[in-house]
Amino acid sequence: MVQFYLLSVILNIISGYALVSFNSPATGSKFDGIREFLKDSTIRLVLGILSTTVGFFKLLTVMRGDIPVVGDLLPSVAGLASGFTLLLEFYKLNSSVRTEALERMDKILVSNSRIVGISTMVLGFAHFLFPNVLFM
Repeated sequence: MVQFYLLSVILNIISGYALVSFNSPATGSKFDGIREFLKDSTIRLVLGILSTTVGFFKLLTVMRGDIPVVGDLLPSVAGLASGFTLLLEFYKLNSSVRTEALERMDKILVSNSRIVGISTMVLGFAHFLFPNVLFM
């Protein structure tokens, strides 16, 4: 479906930028307003929910003529990873419950959120530029 394709590209780029720019200082550029907007915890929660949902549905729906599941594997996994990282950050900030599984996921995703963000943005742009490539 074209709608999920567009949502996948947009949300991968935005959620990747939200993960990359979270701890970066203000530089006096035009992107400072967007950076501050994406630092709001409610915006990050909504972005995480949307990215995870679109990433999941992107696995199920394909563009016409594409191979199911495999055709959009990397962009959907990137959307799931960035959305889950944003949700995990939100949970970590607002909850006092700590478990071993949560700590393991925190070490994998949240501590490497900059890498997850960069790879999600790259896959979002590649998904936009090369729509019919296998795994894209």
